[in-house]
Amino acid sequence: MEASNAQKKPSSIPEENPAELKDGSLLAAVDLGSNSFHLLIARLEQGEIRPAQALSEKVQLAAGLEGDELSQDAIDRGLECLSRFAQLLQSVEPQRIRVVGTNALRRARNRKKFTEPARRILGAPIDVIYGREEARLVYLGVAHTLADDSQSRLVVDIGGGSTEFAIGERFEPRKLESLQLGCVTYSRDCFKDGLLSKSNYKSAYDRACVEVSHIRKQFRRKHWVEAVGSSGTLQAIEGILIAQQWADGMITRKGLTRMRKALLGFKHLDDINLEGLSDARRSVIASGVAITEAIFDVLDIDEMRSSRGALREGVVYDLVGRLSHEDVRERSIRALMQRYHVDEEVSELVARRARTLFDATYKAWELTGSDRELLIWAALSQEIGKAIAHKHYHRHGAYLLRNSDLPGFPQHEQEDMAILVEGQHGKIRQELFGDSEGPALLRLQRLVALLRLATLFKYVEPLEKLPNFAINASSKGLKLDFPEDWLEQHPLTAQELAQQQAVFGRLGLRLAFS
Repeated sequence: MEASNAQKKPSSIPEENPAELKDGSLLAAVDLGSNSFHLLIARLEQGEIRPAQALSEKVQLAAGLEGDELSQDAIDRGLECLSRFAQLLQSVEPQRIRVVGTNALRRARNRKKFTEPARRILGAPIDVIYGREEARLVYLGVAHTLADDSQSRLVVDIGGGSTEFAIGERFEPRKLESLQLGCVTYSRDCFKDGLLSKSNYKSAYDRACVEVSHIRKQFRRKHWVEAVGSSGTLQAIEGILIAQQWADGMITRKGLTRMRKALLGFKHLDDINLEGLSDARRSVIASGVAITEAIFDVLDIDEMRSSRGALREGVVYDLVGRLSHEDVRERSIRALMQRYHVDEEVSELVARRARTLFDATYKAWELTGSDRELLIWAALSQEIGKAIAHKHYHRHGAYLLRNSDLPGFPQHEQEDMAILVEGQHGKIRQELFGDSEGPALLRLQRLVALLRLATLFKYVEPLEKLPNFAINASSKGLKLDFPEDWLEQHPLTAQELAQQQAVFGRLGLRLAFS
């Protein structure tokens, strides 16, 4: 098969990732947390990450959630913060910046009102990640700040809208979970109007206990040797305990008890005045302590030290892996194939054809290296739905992609892969592309077209080698030129190509072949 626009091999394939990360390279992570936004710019030095710039601002997106929609005030606060971050990011190449959104953006039905202008401001896509993926990245960030020993650790990160839990050894997490308890949402729901009382505190504590009890069996003390806290909330609690001399260098049960009693001496959150407490943490410290006490009691934790590693550090280390061709997403797809007993020979064949088709069309169709990766992953996983049933396997596969935990993948990538896998076969339903429009819709339509063609040939090649044929692409469609008489000798393939012409028309493309 000739991978070309004009029967020539393309001069270069689009690469989102540089081939090599050299010493001195700058990388950046932006953590769009439910409470605070964080920016970390780091320099790669002898395989280690050295912070070069760090900036944090309290935005409290979660406080702006009204019926699972972000208020305009919260959106404006967030975008104003990012406009300041953008100035520092000018020193970093766009492909070396990763921006992740957490619980507040996961919950917000109108997240695009924030993420689309945010992308324009930062010059980088906004990856809204699932809770367990957030836990994985937090663990990665913490693990790189601790001793490289083999003992198992429980890592806890209390955020503004959710709390992440991970158990692992060295740099490999073994158990991941995310729960809907956060210091901003609990402060809003349990300490209404900022009132602080024993009953309000108990309400927050009891609610947190119920949530944490759901993971007690998997995360209780017998499964780990030490507990480590990440995030501003646990670091703030540890700082106050040390400043008040209520604990010696870590968070303890006794220290939390003394801190609770001190907090309940105040009548309003605004009145809290404890040595070591910053103004930025005053409104959420009571809910943070209530959640921490609940975690200690339910999981039987006696003491916990905090780590300077957090989500943003984990994002940077994960980005190093992506740029060094050690992408966890590749492992996730391979694991998915094994889990659903995919015929690897067929999937690899489809992936090869998808790659060739992409390389011949990306210039004319204005596709990127990220699109190439997405197409290949969809090609590798296009048959996973057959583990459920052969009938409608493309829809079953799309369901599995949307609802599986796939380490490394943000929500939008899983959704896009699901669209490609569902669109590979059968009719193109109007609702397939959801609310995509403009360039985003055009991109998905073109990728679906490429996957449909790649899967079409999988029934030919197991029996005989597919001949070289020319692929000529224009902005409006494709023309395939086969060797003389080949289509006449393969009437089924000719018929399938003819059927695809109508499908391509619904995708806004023309397909010609001879």
